[in-house]
Amino acid sequence: SCCRKMSGLFLAFLILSFGISDFPQAQDQQGFISLDCGLQANESPYTEPITKLTFTSDADFIKTGEIGKIQNVPGLDYIKPYRVLRYFPYGARNCYTLSVIQGTNYLIVAMFTYGNYDSLNTHPKFDLYLGPNLWTTVDLQRKVNGTRVEIIHIPRSTSLQVCLVKTGTTTPLISALELRPLRNNTYVPLSGSLKKLFRVYLTDSKDTIRYPEDVHDRLWSPFFTPEWKLLRKSLLSVNTSDNEYDIPEDVLVTAATPATVSSPLTISWNLETPDDLVYAYLHVTEIQSLKGNDSRVFNIIAGQNVSYGPVSPEKSEVYSLFNTSPVKCEGGICNLQLIRNTNSTLPPILNAIEAFITVEFPQSETHANDVAAIKSIETSYGLSKISWQGDPCVPQQFLWDGLTCEYTNMSTPPRIHSLGLSSSELTGIIVPEIQNLTQLQKLDLSNNSLTGGVPEFLAKMKSLAVINLSGNNLSGSVPQALLDKVKKGLKLNIQGNQNLCSSSSCNKRKNSIMLPVIVASLVSLVAIIAGVTLLLVCKKRGTSSGKVLGPSIETKRRRFTYAEVLAMTNNNERVLGKGGFGMVYHGYINGTEEVAVKLLSPSSAQGYKEFKTEVELLLRVYHTNLVNLVGYCDEKDHLALIYQYMANGDLKQHLSGSSIMSWVDRLNIAIGAALGLEYLHTGCRPLIVHRDVKSSNILLDDQFQAKLADFGLSSSFPIGDESHVSTLVAGTFGYLDHEYYRTNRLSEKSDVYSFGVVLLEIITNKPVIDHTRDRPHIAEWVKFMLTTGDINNIMDHKLQMVYDSGSAWKALELAMTCVSPSSLERPNMSHVVHELKECLISENKRTRDIDTTRSIDINLSFGTDVNPKAR
Repeated sequence: SCCRKMSGLFLAFLILSFGISDFPQAQDQQGFISLDCGLQANESPYTEPITKLTFTSDADFIKTGEIGKIQNVPGLDYIKPYRVLRYFPYGARNCYTLSVIQGTNYLIVAMFTYGNYDSLNTHPKFDLYLGPNLWTTVDLQRKVNGTRVEIIHIPRSTSLQVCLVKTGTTTPLISALELRPLRNNTYVPLSGSLKKLFRVYLTDSKDTIRYPEDVHDRLWSPFFTPEWKLLRKSLLSVNTSDNEYDIPEDVLVTAATPATVSSPLTISWNLETPDDLVYAYLHVTEIQSLKGNDSRVFNIIAGQNVSYGPVSPEKSEVYSLFNTSPVKCEGGICNLQLIRNTNSTLPPILNAIEAFITVEFPQSETHANDVAAIKSIETSYGLSKISWQGDPCVPQQFLWDGLTCEYTNMSTPPRIHSLGLSSSELTGIIVPEIQNLTQLQKLDLSNNSLTGGVPEFLAKMKSLAVINLSGNNLSGSVPQALLDKVKKGLKLNIQGNQNLCSSSSCNKRKNSIMLPVIVASLVSLVAIIAGVTLLLVCKKRGTSSGKVLGPSIETKRRRFTYAEVLAMTNNNERVLGKGGFGMVYHGYINGTEEVAVKLLSPSSAQGYKEFKTEVELLLRVYHTNLVNLVGYCDEKDHLALIYQYMANGDLKQHLSGSSIMSWVDRLNIAIGAALGLEYLHTGCRPLIVHRDVKSSNILLDDQFQAKLADFGLSSSFPIGDESHVSTLVAGTFGYLDHEYYRTNRLSEKSDVYSFGVVLLEIITNKPVIDHTRDRPHIAEWVKFMLTTGDINNIMDHKLQMVYDSGSAWKALELAMTCVSPSSLERPNMSHVVHELKECLISENKRTRDIDTTRSIDINLSFGTDVNPKAR
């Protein structure tokens, strides 16, 4: 066994020699992004003949830059992607924007060759950023033949920005940009990202190894010194399939040992910055057939007070050893020694080594909602501002023109507070995407050519204090709600819009009620109009009171006609499923926004009541973990609810499907659903009981964020000292609280019971009711299985025991508490959320923890430079 614990040691090497099947072999370049920067679009894509990699033009990933071609350099023959380049003579910051999978570990590579493309013999120096944080400085004045920089990084969002920043008088450039997905459980520092110092394999060959031999397209450079003896593979094969790091066999067929048996194998390197923190990865395999009583056992020495041993690599098995905590080299000089054990007949062996330093990225990106909103605004208006690249708010020196942002601290995402697009040649309407800037305080769209009306949504933007719409071609009447906000202090300027009126009576308007300069000057007139309007409305409502059966539901969200519903669903062409009171269809609003349309079945006796309940509830609540109501239809006999489309269906589908949901994904979904319920129970007054919590009512959006749906059975709860209400029993068999069923007494603890059943589904992936079991209900089955004390027989076998057992036990105990027969013994949803978050912390720690069953603790302290040295 390679499992040993050593006390008193403060760092660790992790030895890996076991198989993982969750990452596809990348022979088909799955997930690869390979950009030939400067390649003409009509020449894209192409297959590079040496590496067989498919490169595409970068034209679709950046809006700026010029194309250059390097001159021939005697003695140097660059492969095709490095012969052309993109350079950036304008703007301080120019950025590529790449779509990535949030939370995925990526190897990011950028290549720079100057090649005197401009015939000026002026090698540039500039900075390279990932999003708002400095990655590295590119200095082609030192690396005149070009340089390659690499970093292993986990994006925080679905968009990754690589930015070239001008720092002097020279012009930034780039030749190629490449992204390669890695396994998420490899190359994981405690914090920050890993900037490569070197990656070498020990050989006398001159060949560099990369794709296709390396499925992740890591570049392995040859390295060897006279102080070493070269070993070549004598065994028939090296078993690389069981190594998580997918080390290429070509890297492992040679190795170095000391030239004399008694000497250590020593590698040292220097750091440019002595305070840098280092990670090193040593890859070792026994490639020779040992004879008789031969043995190869060695210790690892790093620094003066750090040692570990013995290490004895097994035949043909690949071991990847690395420190799981960063180390600091004394004086910026890093030394690593492999020393033969006194009982060993053979010297130590090393096949390959990689070294990295950590790069911290402390600055948070601008809030994702604000980024999405401002980019939508940019697209809608066709803006082409050179500064509108990279992150909108940070670094602050590169703040987008026309924006101001609020900065709390580096770990808090900045928010956009003002948007100024005055004199920007805007045409069309005031786009609705503006309302998605929820923290916006000032909006200036003056001196453009905007048409249409002043939109109602401006009055709903709670933070908005200043609006300047002057100098446009707006028409119609200013919404009354906006005029009401003027009375409360909103500053509104609509001067110069000749067809814009201050009331709905545009046909009878007089110069006295035109809005000449600032609407704030007409507060008294607005008050009179509002008073008269209110009087008329009240009279009209009074005369018709009590005479309408099944009245229409009032809503601030959009009301659609039935003809519009049929149009958006293309006459109910695509069925998504059957909802709480009828069929659910897929549709589009304006041909772009995907929606789910739930139509009331004429045969549904409870239909209108549930429809009305759901609309009224969704009108007064909003939470990121509740399904979003886009609109509704209540035209005569046609009732419909229009929701935001949930691209990934519901939780039940994913649990019962063929794909495997990881334990982390399951916990995140459980937390999302729990947060939605917590909001209904504690964030609403009166509080709301869902009454139909089940796995099929937990929907998943395109980011797999959980959202509670189907509120047709929901019930508001009275405010006061009562702990329950008496009501007719409603819900779904199996998820229904037994106490509520017996007593008809409903409380929020009934939802807790149902959620506990869902949590048991998430944990076990067993049916809620299965009459083939001795104990048909899932809670009774789990209770019985717990008597065995073996959680692995309870957990979903699809997980293949890939989870933190402490996290799993905690989640299981929480679920069983939720389904307690007595509501008094059940936790509230706030406690459930807290406990689930603790489970997630434990599971996340598992992937980083050095104290696992496959780890060996050892002391280590060493550092790095661009090239290692042997002594």
